Amino acid sequence: MEKRTLPERPNWRTEAEELGFTFADMGGEPYWDETSAYAFTMRQIEEELEAPSTEIHALCREAVAAVVGDEELLTKLAIPAAHWDFIAASWARREPELYGRLDLAYDGKGPAKLLEYNADTPTSLYESASFQWLWFEQQQAAGVLDGETDQFNGLHEALVARFAEICDPAEDVHFTADAQNPEDYATVEALAWAAREAGLGAHFTDLSQIGLTEDGQFADDQSRIIGTLFKLYPWEDMLRDDFAPNLQPSGTRFIEPPWKALLSNKGILPVLWQMFPDHPNLLPAFFADDVRDAMSGGDAAPGIADAFASARPILRAGHVTKPIFSREGAGVTIWQDGEQVAQTDDDSYSHHPMIVQALAPLPDFGGFHPVIGAWIVGQSCVGIGIREDRARITHNLSRFKPHFIEG
Repeated sequence: MEKRTLPERPNWRTEAEELGFTFADMGGEPYWDETSAYAFTMRQIEEELEAPSTEIHALCREAVAAVVGDEELLTKLAIPAAHWDFIAASWARREPELYGRLDLAYDGKGPAKLLEYNADTPTSLYESASFQWLWFEQQQAAGVLDGETDQFNGLHEALVARFAEICDPAEDVHFTADAQNPEDYATVEALAWAAREAGLGAHFTDLSQIGLTEDGQFADDQSRIIGTLFKLYPWEDMLRDDFAPNLQPSGTRFIEPPWKALLSNKGILPVLWQMFPDHPNLLPAFFADDVRDAMSGGDAAPGIADAFASARPILRAGHVTKPIFSREGAGVTIWQDGEQVAQTDDDSYSHHPMIVQALAPLPDFGGFHPVIGAWIVGQSCVGIGIREDRARITHNLSRFKPHFIEG
């Protein structure tokens, strides 16, 4: 894994604007940044990113099966009790998932480590699936990249195939997000594009325009009944909103399904560690309430004392605290050798329960710290996207970097 300085494509910003990639620059800083790119070997992609990511997703599904019927764990994950049956029924019916993004710490030398799983509403989809591939094709055509290079990017094709697999032929699918958020809108448009290629009907409705009919069904801004809905709106919010009591009786099929409320919750990380301790791609993780005393020399909660004792040296060397619900690094604090070394200013999620996770330091490439986003479609890893940040905690103004494979 190397970071290579490369020439930018002439007029790429004009092309981005024409394609609707209106957030290539944000907050006075570049978001899409092709002044350099990350190079990987095929072995790194296939053996250290693709295969482990597919395996991690399989482990996550096992964790969901363990949590869905465990009231203690559902409580720790802060799932509202009124919706436990709703989530359990979704899992029992094996309602199919569409996609997700594993965020991994990886330096090209050791096992990739799971930081968290954006399993419900991951963004950076358009830039990963489409604009990154366009960059690769054009840089190959320009001779900047060798003709023997490749890119790990089967994301769009996999989404087309997955939509065809989980939906009926010509089924109408509604897509919703905050239309005023360019990144969110680009994400649902990328998904709708894949749905249309799969032969489905795809209709966008602004999230704020969805309403209830007199019969308790959800309807769009043209009063059309919503049978299937992809929502770029997180389950942790949906289950707490005023319309939450209408979710189950509405009869709407949701993508992602309700059981993804367990998998998109950072509380799944301690569950994974308890189920699969010492897995090479997992980090020791615990619910903060269970180890609060133990972190300062006391005892851990019953049932995890042995697991915590074996992880204590790793956690003392470095650990991270993070809320079970958060976005873009909000509420995250990094500790090393008992000292706080990094913290985000955004504490808007810090009132939620917290977890403690061993620190996997992000590598440093010229003052930037990359995070690998491994894309899961269905149950397989089909591509990657990379974001890098000057800070040790990846924020909402991080940069998206393209990648290629050689050797």
